[in-house]
Amino acid sequence: MGFVTTADGTQIYFKDWGAGRPVVLSHGWPLNSDSWEAQQLFLASNGYRVIAHDRRGHGRSEQTWHGNEMDTYAADLAAVIEHLDLRDLTLIGFSTGGGEISRYIGNHGTARVAQAVLVSSVPPLMLQTDDNPGGLPLSVFDGIRAGSLADRSQLYQDFANGPFFGANRPGAQVSQGMKDAFWLQGMTAGHRNTYESIAAFSATDFRGDLAKFDVPTLVIHGDDDQVVPFEAAGKASAALIKGAELKVYAGAPHGITDTHKDQLNSDLLEFLNSYAA
Repeated sequence: MGFVTTADGTQIYFKDWGAGRPVVLSHGWPLNSDSWEAQQLFLASNGYRVIAHDRRGHGRSEQTWHGNEMDTYAADLAAVIEHLDLRDLTLIGFSTGGGEISRYIGNHGTARVAQAVLVSSVPPLMLQTDDNPGGLPLSVFDGIRAGSLADRSQLYQDFANGPFFGANRPGAQVSQGMKDAFWLQGMTAGHRNTYESIAAFSATDFRGDLAKFDVPTLVIHGDDDQVVPFEAAGKASAALIKGAELKVYAGAPHGITDTHKDQLNSDLLEFLNSYAA
């Protein structure tokens, strides 16, 4: 465990487990690096050095007033990568983290990157616009913002008890512990940070970033994702990234890092092992 100081003086927390070729994990909203613990433990136990950081304003990283947008998130990720001098690394992003690693590639290139993975990720563009008719209406994100201002704690409980893990589907079996962990991680994040991040994950256009992907890329998405819809996200991203492989988890919700962790761990390990330096 440790901290990196970014160019603007922000302290970014990270966990660095295992030894081997490096893997960097970027988490979703409003979570932190603990949301990756199943993958981090599994991959580190299978011969990889696995680093997971808390995005600024989240978890144990500093709750800055400014910088709650994708260019700064990507710069912070670059600071972690450069501080640890990581090379031939695999970038893996979940949800908002998929946007973060996409903007990292868009802004910083792939000189240090060997592979990329988008898991339930927000690119290419979540927001519905004239040239993105399959996106979600602005009213959806305005509703999340309103919920955050009205009762942030309840908003996170509603996400955990509803669409995030698919707990609102008939027959769903989602443990109380899983739901509690989501709420707890959300409440450790800064109020302004998570509020402004809603615009960062919903309104950032990543189409130009995806066009710059020039490394083997795996896209994994559940086709019953009620948070980041499959058609407008995973399927669309795979179509925009040259040579990308798409894996669809039938009936899976958004939070597959927990609900489908064994399947996801296996697929990630297989993809990592496919790389030959």
